[in-house]
Order: sequence, then C-alpha cells, then structure tokens
Amino acid sequence: MNASIRFKAPWGSTLRLMTILCFAICLGIALSGMLTFTEIHPVARLSMVITPLLILVGGSLFMVRGYTLEKGQLIIHRLGWSSRFNLSSLNSATPDPKAMASSIRLAGNGGLFSFCGLFRNRQLGNYRAFATDPQNSVVLRFPKRTLVVTPDDPKRFADQITKLKD
Repeated sequence: MNASIRFKAPWGSTLRLMTILCFAICLGIALSGMLTFTEIHPVARLSMVITPLLILVGGSLFMVRGYTLEKGQLIIHRLGWSSRFNLSSLNSATPDPKAMASSIRLAGNGGLFSFCGLFRNRQLGNYRAFATDPQNSVVLRFPKRTLVVTPDDPKRFADQITKLKD
C-alpha cells in the first residue's frame, strides 16, 4: 500500500458532555477570578484566571483529530503535531465497542477533548488510548503494548491496517 488512508475521529456523546462540562467549569473559574474576587492578592487572582485557561489550551493540544495509515505506520493526528507508531510488529487489529468499558485511567486525559493516556481494565490489562468515541474502539495488539484507537469506521480501519501489515 503506497497511498495513505485517512480516518476521522468523531466525538462520541460522552466526550462531548465531558468537554462541555470541563470547559464550563474552567471558564466559570476564570470569569469568577476576573469579576468577583477583587479583594484577594493579585497573584492569587491572576492564577485563578490563567490556570483554567491553560488547562483548556493544554487539553486542546492533545485532542485526537484523526488517524492515517501510511507506509507501515499509524499516524495519530493531534492539534499541531502527530504521534507515529510502526506497524511492523502488529499482531492483531480487532474492532471492539466494549474495549474501554470499566477502564481506570492511570495517567492522561479522561475527557477534555479526548480520552488519551494510559488506562487499565480486566479485558486488555494496561493499554494506551487515543480515543474520541469508545463505541468505535479498535484494539491494536503488539508484542509489548496494546493501543486503542477510535476511527469513524472501525471495521474498515481494522481491515486496512491488517492489509498494510501483510
């Protein structure tokens, strides 16, 4: 396969809800700091305004915007940068809408613009997620790691990634 194949990363309802809630809370804290807490120390007030805004900007940088299969690699597109994974040692690619069920987040982002980082559940053990809609999960198993991605067409993604490996 010489051409690249691109997949979208649609947001599921859980991600939309979590992002809206986090956005509202962060914006509310920042606005409160600007408008109501005039008696507190200026440094405390400034940190009350800047910290939530930095959380929103930082979280947005890690959002998953899409996936590309190209020249033996999986490219995960972020806002302004990409993560790349070599597919040469890929053992399997399996669509599984319940792959992320009952997961515990060990490190990473649990719903502000994406579900990214290190997670764990009974089914997969420790795994790394680059997800926007857990219902679209595809489990990628490598000898030493497991990844979960959530492309717009999980079956086609699994088929194409398997063809790319062969």
